[in-house]
Amino acid sequence: MGISSIIRYEFVPVPSSRTTTKWLFFMSNVKTAEFKRPQLSLPNSADKLLLHSCCAPCSGEVMEAITASGIDYTIFFYNPNIHPQREYLIRKEENLRFAEQNNVPFIDADYDSDNWFERAKGMEREPERGIRCTMCFDMRFERTALYAAENGFSVISSSLGISRWKNMQQINECGQNAAQKYPGVTYWDYNWRKGGGSARMIEISKREHFYQQEYCGCIYSLRDSNKYRQSQGRDIIRIGKLYYGDETE
Repeated sequence: MGISSIIRYEFVPVPSSRTTTKWLFFMSNVKTAEFKRPQLSLPNSADKLLLHSCCAPCSGEVMEAITASGIDYTIFFYNPNIHPQREYLIRKEENLRFAEQNNVPFIDADYDSDNWFERAKGMEREPERGIRCTMCFDMRFERTALYAAENGFSVISSSLGISRWKNMQQINECGQNAAQKYPGVTYWDYNWRKGGGSARMIEISKREHFYQQEYCGCIYSLRDSNKYRQSQGRDIIRIGKLYYGDETE
């Protein structure tokens, strides 16, 4: 039995629409920022992109940059690392909300946490950016590349690299390794941080009032984040409580 035959995907279709390359950002208590985006193009003159998304805050800027260039793309949400399930569902719903708002197709690859925990065995004490994170990126990119190969996408990319908390080289190597397993699939290693991308990621998150996750996603990241917070005399993370822009309200 092939891998794809035991995977349940949920396709959320939405109509296609594209806008011009000039964008206005409206945020509470922040002046409107206006700028002209660079025109992006896919590798090998491809006609569409499968974009793996880790969460709404990271993908917001990436999605708007891609949309502004008129690129046809679909969101692929596969993040089995996120724990607990309540956190996973909140992050997914935020991402789906933004995709629907922008008329972007959204593929829900379902929650696959059992497989993630199986692959993470023996890595429970590894640090952030270590081999456990490599495993996690590998797993997500492998599923993304598989779906791309089976559904007519020749280019894949991810919103993972826009976060300054992540090792971009580590992410790109995992993406490239996954794509190389499928003839005709290319990994697009565009640097989403450049040109103010990381700053606009925060602006868009505040504008959209996205849920603000306070740890990377996995149970071990949650454990280590809470341990650090307690050492600093801070409260532990409260799932589902913090949203971008709350501090200004």
